[in-house]
Amino acid sequence: MKFYKLKYKRFGEYSVLVEWPSKIDESILENILLFKSEIEKKYINKKVYLKNSYNSLLISYEKKINYNTKISELNNSYKKIGPVKKQDFNTWEIPVCYDNQFGSDLINLEKNLSMNKDDIIYLHNSKEYRVYNIGFLPGFLYLGGLDKKIHHPRKEKPVLNVPKGSVGIGGSQTGIYPNTSPGGWHIIGNSPINLFNINKTSPCFIKPGDKIKFNPISLKEHELIKIQVESNIYKPIKTKIND
Repeated sequence: MKFYKLKYKRFGEYSVLVEWPSKIDESILENILLFKSEIEKKYINKKVYLKNSYNSLLISYEKKINYNTKISELNNSYKKIGPVKKQDFNTWEIPVCYDNQFGSDLINLEKNLSMNKDDIIYLHNSKEYRVYNIGFLPGFLYLGGLDKKIHHPRKEKPVLNVPKGSVGIGGSQTGIYPNTSPGGWHIIGNSPINLFNINKTSPCFIKPGDKIKFNPISLKEHELIKIQVESNIYKPIKTKIND
């Protein structure tokens, strides 16, 4: 396993922020998730809250911490990570309808990217995306791997009500809005499935490290899957990742 030179920062009286090199990289994500797993094992009988992003891990404890002591403990734990069992991740197939009634920003993207709508859609669903982080809303997936040809800056003025299930492009990322909310990404389609359900044991069935494959569907297929989701009979397709 590759070891990185980590930066440790005080984050209030209860937390420590650990930072890796500032870039989107799968090897960094793997390193973060391994460290996260190591901490979870150490604190298995204690409460500790862990939240990772593209290049950082926020560790929050129940009680106020001695900052220097925690830094030393964390650094020692990181250095002691040895050969580990490969973590299990899945590729999830997410149905997306790119019809004009859902892709409200496709026309503007055609113009700004000087590209045909069909080409934008093809480039979007022809790749698999790694899940790097889940936020800013519960179940909102930050996905890396978007083709550079369809990178586009976020909107200068966010929209107040982006519909649930909207699939959008924001900068070098793509993602899915799990609920209706404000947002500044360019919307190109809609998925009828639920990415977050508070009534489930695991509210979000997808986790950082998994992959997403967008499958284009028609309007009729979108309506059918939506009915299946509402009837609790829809099951997303997953495949175990062997790489």
